[in-house]
Amino acid sequence: MKLKVCGMKFTENIQQVAALQPDYLGFIFYEKSKRNFEGIIPEFSNSIKKTGVFVNEYIEIVISLVEEYRLEAIQLHGDESVDYIKELKCQFERSRELKIEENKTIKKQKNKHYISKNEVEIIKVFGIKDEFDFDVLKPYLEVVDFFLFDTKGKERGGNGTKFDWSVLEKYPFDIPFFLSGGIGLEDVEEVQKILKSNLPIYALDVNSKFESKPGVKEIEELEKFKSNVITNAVK
Repeated sequence: MKLKVCGMKFTENIQQVAALQPDYLGFIFYEKSKRNFEGIIPEFSNSIKKTGVFVNEYIEIVISLVEEYRLEAIQLHGDESVDYIKELKCQFERSRELKIEENKTIKKQKNKHYISKNEVEIIKVFGIKDEFDFDVLKPYLEVVDFFLFDTKGKERGGNGTKFDWSVLEKYPFDIPFFLSGGIGLEDVEEVQKILKSNLPIYALDVNSKFESKPGVKEIEELEKFKSNVITNAVK
């Protein structure tokens, strides 16, 4: 069971959360978000995957930010189509091939382009409230690594409310997914229960319920959650 902490914003807080060793840290690149990230991501363990969250962004900008921040996962939180994701992956591959060729002509190691050893993971988000038609996921099965199910609300994430998890009982696919949407410390028992189901839940995604203000995570509460849910799930 993996843990993703999303909506990171401030340097010191990022370092504090990273010290808890979550599996993913999410950085939102969406100007309308209260947690929009701008600045420098501090150094932390290579075992934590830096995840960029985008909403209907131009592909060129996504690729530019992936390269600038060395992102290892992309979370698409808008209305991105299958064709959009296919084109995104194609442009990633072209950019990668170009940099490999350019690196052959650059003599000094420090001047060479950074090239990720692994392909960037693609996470596609879908909002759920009281019901959901899982057939809409079928076209995405061949182009994404994971789905993420969040609560459908006014904001593109970070609404702080849960959807009816019983809807997921009808999830018909094998592809694993992130469970998100208003998950907090008060939901430990409910989370433990759903993790015992046969659903292919790959990770829990937490955000606003662990904040003192937008972008500032409460470290002690996150530590308790990780200990009570994630560690126990591993056992």
